[in-house]
Amino acid sequence: MAESKMYDVAVIGAGPGGYVAAIRAAQLGGHVALIE
Repeated sequence: MAESKMYDVAVIGAGPGGYVAAIRAAQLGGHVALIE
């Protein structure tokens, strides 16, 4: 059975804006999923 994971933020798109948004959310303590 697959393990479930919970995220606070999901960022769709790993371009320049998405990458920065994901890093900033992680810096602020969020568990982030970055999806390309």
